[in-house]
Amino acid sequence: MSSSVPCSASPQELSLSLENSTIQKQRQELQLLIAELKDRDKELNDMVAVHQRELLAWEDDRQKRLTLAERCNLLNNELNKRNDIIKSLTKRLKSFESQQNDSRATFEYTQQKFKELSQKVADATVHCQALEDKNQSLHCSVLELSAKTGQLQAREQELLTMLKLKDEVILETTDHITEFTSKFRKLESALRAAKTEELSLNEEKQNLKLRLKELILETNKLKDNLYEKIKENSKQQEEIIHLRQENIFLRNELALIGKCGQLASHT
Repeated sequence: MSSSVPCSASPQELSLSLENSTIQKQRQELQLLIAELKDRDKELNDMVAVHQRELLAWEDDRQKRLTLAERCNLLNNELNKRNDIIKSLTKRLKSFESQQNDSRATFEYTQQKFKELSQKVADATVHCQALEDKNQSLHCSVLELSAKTGQLQAREQELLTMLKLKDEVILETTDHITEFTSKFRKLESALRAAKTEELSLNEEKQNLKLRLKELILETNKLKDNLYEKIKENSKQQEEIIHLRQENIFLRNELALIGKCGQLASHT
């Protein structure tokens, strides 16, 4: 803004007027500059406020990401632990299944052995009965031979008496005596052989009875062992069922943790 200076003004007055005019212009420029600075300051304050809000939002997002990362790390650690547990349980399950297969094979072998021993016991019983029948038959034969021996001895005595009474038929009687003596010796040999066979059969019968007792004891032991194997097999079956249920429960829990991790990653 300029002021009119009179023409008759002195140089000093002109200088003062110019100075005042300059000062007014400077004041006007300063006021404009201050107004512009206030506008710029307001813009900077708005920018700083927006930047602070962005910083707060970024910090909030960063904290959320850190929290989610920590939670994801925890879930991954838990998942690894559960995987190790599942691997251990699967290994134990395979071990129990292998033991069950071994027990089943032992059980089948024991059953087969029991059948074989039962068959041996039956065969031994039949053989023992056959030997007893044979022994009875031989005993009857011995009794019959003993009766024949008595008859022959009586006949010999009768012939000796006849020999004394009939001297005229001594040669014929001597021939008969010789014949009957030979038959008697043969019968005595047969009797001794029968008695020897009877003793042998009795000894074999006693051995078979002892063997039968041993087989019965072994059969009872196998029955006890079979019963123990059945009880052990039942216990292993129950433990396998329990481990399978625990494995299913852990797999379900693992799937649930995986779903929670996916939901957390989406959020």
